[in-house]
Amino acid sequence: MSELMIQDKEPVKVVLLGLDLGQFDADRSMDELSALCEANGMEAVAQIVQRRAAPEAGTLLGEGKLEEAKLYCQNLGAEAAIFDGELSGSQIRNLSERLDVEVLDRTMLILEIFRSRAVTNEGKVQTELAMLRYRLPRLQGLGESLSRQGGGGGGGGGARRGAGESKLEYDRRHIHRRIEALEQKLTELEKRRGENRRARQKAGTPVISLVGYTNVGKSSLLNALCGAEVMEADMLFATLDPTARKLTLPSGLNVIAVDTVGFVSRLPHKLVEAFKSTLEEAAYSDVIVKVADAADEEREAQLTITDQVLAELGCESIPQLTVYNKCDKAGATPFDPAVILTSAKTGQGLDDLLAALDAALSDRVRAVKLVLPYDKLGLAEAMRSRGSVSVEDYRENGVYFEGFVKSSDLHIYLPYLLEN
Repeated sequence: MSELMIQDKEPVKVVLLGLDLGQFDADRSMDELSALCEANGMEAVAQIVQRRAAPEAGTLLGEGKLEEAKLYCQNLGAEAAIFDGELSGSQIRNLSERLDVEVLDRTMLILEIFRSRAVTNEGKVQTELAMLRYRLPRLQGLGESLSRQGGGGGGGGGARRGAGESKLEYDRRHIHRRIEALEQKLTELEKRRGENRRARQKAGTPVISLVGYTNVGKSSLLNALCGAEVMEADMLFATLDPTARKLTLPSGLNVIAVDTVGFVSRLPHKLVEAFKSTLEEAAYSDVIVKVADAADEEREAQLTITDQVLAELGCESIPQLTVYNKCDKAGATPFDPAVILTSAKTGQGLDDLLAALDAALSDRVRAVKLVLPYDKLGLAEAMRSRGSVSVEDYRENGVYFEGFVKSSDLHIYLPYLLEN
C-alpha cells in the first residue's frame, strides 16, 4: 500500500472493480471511488462492474470479468486494481494472482489518503492505528507472499511453509506491539484534547462545528466566515485534521468554528471509530452546521450519510442547521425553507447563516447598556473578552458601555444596567 501513495509525478494507472448486489447505487459508488483515486494521485483508466445475485467464492467476481479485468490491466498499463468494497486477505491474494497486479480495496485507499493528509500528531497516530488494525486480520491471507519473503532453503514445500509461518507470526507480534504503543499515545493525545475542550467550556466560548460530506466546501465556508487560511482543494478529504478558528457573530458573540474531516458513503465503521476523537468535536459543539453541495444531485443522500455518522457520535440533541453550499453553481431550491443557501465563493447567504447562528445561540448573550463606576472597571475586561463592546464613553460617574454580555455573566452587571 505504501508504494501507491500520492504521487508528485505521473498518476498511477488503476483499474476499478465493483460488484453490484443491488444493495446500493453501484454507479454512484464507482464514481466516488474514481474521485478517491484522483485524490490519491491515481488515474482510473477503466471500470468493471459485475451485477450478480451472490459473490463468487474466493474472488467475488466471475471468471469472465476477471479475464476482462486482466486484459484491461495489461493493455492499459495499470499498476493496480482497486475493489469497491472491503476484501479479506485471501480475496486480495486471489485477485492479485488472477490479475497479476497489486490489489487494494476501498478502505485501504481511504486509509492511504488519510495517511498522506494527516498533519497533526493525533491525525498521524489515528491513521497508522487504523491501518494496522485493518491489516492485522488480513496477514493470514497474505501467507504465500510472506513465505516468499521468509525464504525457504532446502527441504521442499514444508520448510518454505514453516519459514512463512514464522514470518507471519513475527509480523503479527510486531503489529500487536505497535498497536498497543499507538493506543497509549492516542489516549494521551485525547486527554490533552479533552483538557483543551474543557478550557473552552470553562471560558464559556460556544463551539460551532461544520460537518458534512467530503468536498462540499466546508473549508471554503470557514475561510469565508472567519477570514482564516484553511487549506482548500477540489478533491476528497482535502481536510483531515480539525481546524478551529475564532468567529464573531453579528450579535458580538465570539465563537469557535471548527472544520472537521468529511464523510463518504459506506465509510467503514472501523474508520469512524478510528477517527472518533477527531469527529467528536461535533459531539461537544453547541451548534452543528451540516453542509451539503447544492450543485450535487445526491445532496440529500449526502445529508443522510452525515446524519448517520452524527447519530453514531450521539449528536441528535445538539441544535443543527442545514446549509446548501456552492449555490452559485446550482439552479435548484430546497423544499425545506429552513435550509440556508450559501456560496463561499460569492458570499451569498453568509449573512443569513450568521443570523441563524446568532438565533441558535440567542440564549447565550444579552444586549446591555450600563455604566461601570471607575472603581469597577475591572468588569469591563470580562465584557470585552467574553462578550463585545460597541460603545464606550467616559462620563462623570463612570464609563458608559453598550454591547453584549453572556447570559451567564448577566448577574455581574445587574447593579449597573440602565433602562433600555
